[in-house]
Amino acid sequence: MKYIPFILSASFALSGLYACNSDSGKTSAVEAGTATETPAEKEWIILFDGTSLEGWRGFNQEALPENWVVEDGTLKSLGTGGDIGGDIVYGTRAFEDFELSLEWKISEGGNSGIFYHVQEGEQYQAPYENAPEYQLIDDIGFPEKLEDWQQVGADYAMYPADPEKKIVKKAGEWNSSRIVFTKEKAEYWLNGQKVVEFVPWSDDWNRRRNSGKWDDYPDYGKARTGLIGLQDHGSVIWFRNIKIRQD
Repeated sequence: MKYIPFILSASFALSGLYACNSDSGKTSAVEAGTATETPAEKEWIILFDGTSLEGWRGFNQEALPENWVVEDGTLKSLGTGGDIGGDIVYGTRAFEDFELSLEWKISEGGNSGIFYHVQEGEQYQAPYENAPEYQLIDDIGFPEKLEDWQQVGADYAMYPADPEKKIVKKAGEWNSSRIVFTKEKAEYWLNGQKVVEFVPWSDDWNRRRNSGKWDDYPDYGKARTGLIGLQDHGSVIWFRNIKIRQD
């Protein structure tokens, strides 16, 4: 997050085979042209496989900044990027409706985030100026008091994570996160539990978006497609098993 002191079956194959008593044998429903094809499950697109940085680059940059490295099969932020200039994007394609899955662990007191629908351009210094953010942070060891909308699993500054459902782990332990986004509904998952659900661009969403928190960032949340991004907000953080599939 940008720390802003806001006031505030299954695949079933139709097996109706038409038996014929003649010597011509059996004719399947597929052969007869009557079967309904079951759509295959959409394939995952691997964004980071543990070795290659192909596709990743700095936000508004052509190359990957030096504050991101591959270490022991993880994509690691060294925490030296600061507030501006250290974030990265998967820059080869934009995503609209999608399911994003990854694992992460963060250093003690650490702070980071996952962005989607990221827009680039000279008018933007960082992804948080326009892109929604799944908040990654050390709830337990963060040195300042956190509001609920700043805590891990939140849609940052918009929708807090459900405190009754989220599983908070200590710094240095691996977590799993998923974002399932469609125009009809968005879901954030943390360690196997759905912790946030909202309807994008609904009346409720617009009320929160226009509550004053984003007054300095008029393009926040407007884009309906864009890049996936990861934040270096001055903390060491590790990512692995990053994959996405389009809805």
